[in-house]
Amino acid sequence: MSCRKILVMAAGLVVLAGCQAQQEPAEMAGMTYEPVEAHFVESDCPAAQCAEVEVRALHFPDSPELSGALRTRLLAMGQGITDGETEWPRDSWEAYAEAFFALAGEDRRYAPPHASSQASLEAKVLARHHDLLVIELGSYVYHAGQAHGMPLTEFMVIDERLGREITLDDMLLDGQAPAFQEALARAHERWLRDQELDQEFAAGWPFYPSQNVAPLETAWVVRYNVYEITPYALGQPELSIPLVELEGIAKPRYLGQE
Repeated sequence: MSCRKILVMAAGLVVLAGCQAQQEPAEMAGMTYEPVEAHFVESDCPAAQCAEVEVRALHFPDSPELSGALRTRLLAMGQGITDGETEWPRDSWEAYAEAFFALAGEDRRYAPPHASSQASLEAKVLARHHDLLVIELGSYVYHAGQAHGMPLTEFMVIDERLGREITLDDMLLDGQAPAFQEALARAHERWLRDQELDQEFAAGWPFYPSQNVAPLETAWVVRYNVYEITPYALGQPELSIPLVELEGIAKPRYLGQE
C-alpha cells in the first residue's frame, strides 16, 4: 500500500497525516467502515520533550452519525487526568491535538528532562457476528511528570440491522437490569478466585455495577478501567458472563438466537 505523508504547519503544531482512509473499506452485509490514521507532533518545543498525539480510528462513510459518535467518545476519553480548566474539543482530531499540546507546555514546567506528553486514541473492531459490530475504543494519556499514564477502554456496540449504536439497556429484557448486575457480580466472584485474591482485597476494592459490555459470540465481556475495582498494577480487569447465564435476562437477538 502506497502512502503519502503531508506536513502541515498550523496553530503552533506539526501535523503528520498519513494513510488516512487509504485502505480498502471492510464490507459485509452490514456497516462499511474505513481506517483513519493521523499523527500530530508538537512544534516549537525542546527536541526531547515534544508531545505527540497518535490516532487510529474508524470512519463510517455511510453514517456520519456513527462516525461522529465514535470520534466524540474517543476525544472525551482522551482527556485523561487534567486540571479541569482546559476546554477539550470533541469535534476534530486536530483541535484535540492543539489543546493537548497547550497543556503539554505546562507539563514541561514540572517534568524531568527528556519526558514528553503522549496521547494515543484507537478504535478497532473487536468482534463481528450475528449482525453485531463490536468496537473497542481505547485511549492512553500520559502527561510528562506523572508517575504513569492513564489507559481507558470503552465498548461501542452497533446493531447492523438497525444501523445504529445500542446500549446495554437496549440488549436487556424489560426489568432485567438488576438480574444482569447480579450475574456480573457472580462473574466478579469467579474472577477473584481465578486471580487468587482474598476477601480482604475484595473489601478494599469492592465490586460495583458496570455498563461497559461487549456482547461476544460465546460470552458477554465487561471491562473495568484502572482504579475501578483494582489498583493500577492489576490493569483493566475483564469479567466474562457465559451466554447461558444471560438467558431470560438478555434479548435472544443479542445472544445469537435470532
